[in-house]
Amino acid sequence: MATKAAHHTMTDPLEGWSLPAWTYSDPDFFKAEKERIFAPSWQVVCHESDVPAVGDWHTLDYLDESVIVVRGVDGTLRAFTNVCRHRGSRLVDGASGCTKKLVCPYHAWVYDLDGRLSGVPDSASYPAFERARHGLSPVQIDVWRGFIFVRLVDDGGPSVGEMMAPYEAMVAPYRFEELGALGRVTLRERAVNWKNIGDNYSDGLHIPVAHPGLTRLFGRSYGVEAKASVDRMWGDLMDAPSRNWSERMYQKLLPPVPHLPEGRQRHWLYFKLWPNVAFDIYPDQVDFMQWLPLSATTSLIREISYVLPDAYTPGETRREMRAARYLNWRINRQVNTEDTALITRVQAGMASRSFSIGPLSDKEVCLRHFCARIRHIIPEARSEHRPAPGWSPAA
Repeated sequence: MATKAAHHTMTDPLEGWSLPAWTYSDPDFFKAEKERIFAPSWQVVCHESDVPAVGDWHTLDYLDESVIVVRGVDGTLRAFTNVCRHRGSRLVDGASGCTKKLVCPYHAWVYDLDGRLSGVPDSASYPAFERARHGLSPVQIDVWRGFIFVRLVDDGGPSVGEMMAPYEAMVAPYRFEELGALGRVTLRERAVNWKNIGDNYSDGLHIPVAHPGLTRLFGRSYGVEAKASVDRMWGDLMDAPSRNWSERMYQKLLPPVPHLPEGRQRHWLYFKLWPNVAFDIYPDQVDFMQWLPLSATTSLIREISYVLPDAYTPGETRREMRAARYLNWRINRQVNTEDTALITRVQAGMASRSFSIGPLSDKEVCLRHFCARIRHIIPEARSEHRPAPGWSPAA
């Protein structure tokens, strides 16, 4: 397995060690994570193709917030908190929709698609009211290669494009901007801390142990590396037919993809963007996966697949491409089942009084980088033992 480490100018004595187990269940640590890690981080909402027309909207709920992304009359995408400025009611329900105006279901305050407050019933009864100051609260938005991201707090951190800058040339052939959704967003709640999901995603050492299917498909080609804000994982499909039917048929039926370079025709590529968004890039489709924290010990996995229009696939290979996508889903469904069992075992084991921190291999470059960044942002993570309840350094 190939590994490449991010460059470190100074050696931390904790560099070769995991985060302490208590950080995966402590409510106070979770409060600090919400404010210091998640509020200023970019979270993927959807793709531009999901909101193509004026009035189309999409929501993302996390950290007790609901964010709505909507396309305005001028064609511009904007993001706002999904909250009326009158009494705090949620404006829209559900994951997506289309509207000419955003109308609060409580008192019928009306907002234009650009967030301006345009209608207040019985407005004369608000004598000191300045309508222009009560538009929807904006949320920072960023569009990277067609995917729409939002963040609640601007801490001066990099844009999504700046995060992915080391890999722009690698991503370009996949034509992200032209993708469209295949199916709907899937939501899966898991009784584990969000970090356990991310740790497992970027961990290459467990592949030959716990994922026999991936091992049959990739052999020793699976590699990992860590950059400042992005982890990359990759593997190349083996030519030797797998003994598993789904894997063998995927190897056989995956058709050539004209717009991809030769070296990408049978290449699987993964990117994990700090702290909890991942893109799984295959010749046949692109998935995003996002693990949102619900509490110190529960998370919500959110994922969906995107594909290029059939116009990019010659007619005679469309059937093979659709079959390959189905087989890809079967393969990854099994991997997800295996990963769920793994992260559940780790979350349970971390509750033991016998376990605190564990040594990290030199090959676990992504985990080393992640742990170092968490310790930098929340220095309490340097303590092997849980502080007394109430330390809560959220601010």
